[in-house]
Amino acid sequence: MRKTLRRGLLSICSFFINLPTFCILRLRMDSFDQKIIAALRENARQSVSAIAEQVSLSRPAVSERIKRLEEQGEIVGYQVLTAKKTEAGGFLKAYFEIKQGGFKCRPLVQMLLQYPEVKHCHGISGEVDLLVYLEFAGMQRLHDILAEIDEELPKDAKVVTHMVMQEWER
Repeated sequence: MRKTLRRGLLSICSFFINLPTFCILRLRMDSFDQKIIAALRENARQSVSAIAEQVSLSRPAVSERIKRLEEQGEIVGYQVLTAKKTEAGGFLKAYFEIKQGGFKCRPLVQMLLQYPEVKHCHGISGEVDLLVYLEFAGMQRLHDILAEIDEELPKDAKVVTHMVMQEWER
C-alpha cells in the first residue's frame, strides 16, 4: 500500500512538474533529520563522521541528509557567535546619523557626550545634522542608548544607525 502510494505520488510529481521519477517527496523531517539538526545546533563545526556516530547513521547518509536539508531550506545557513567584544578585544562600533530638523545641536551633543560609549559627535553639512560615533560592548547596550536618546530628541527627529562592519587604516 505504502509503495503504491509513493509510486503514485512520484508519477504525479513527474507528470505535473516535469521532474524525473526519482524525485523525492518529503513532507516532514524524520527523527534522523531532527537529530542531525540538533547536532548541528550544538556544534555546526563538528565533522560529518562525529554527527553520523551521534545519530547512528553512516557518514555518506548523514552527508546526503545535510545536503538535502540545505536544498529544501530546512538549514538556511551557519553562523559564528562571538563574545561581546570583537576579535582583537575591541568593542563593537557604530554611527548614529541624527536628523533633527534644524534644531541646535549643542544641547544634544552635551547630552550625548555623557555616555562613555559616545566617542565623537560631528556636526556635518547636508541633510544630516549630527554624526555620532560610538564604541560599545554589546548590542543590548546600543539598543539601550538609542532608546534613551530617542526620549530626549525632538518629536520629528530621526536616527539612523550604521554598524561598522570592517575598518581599514592607513
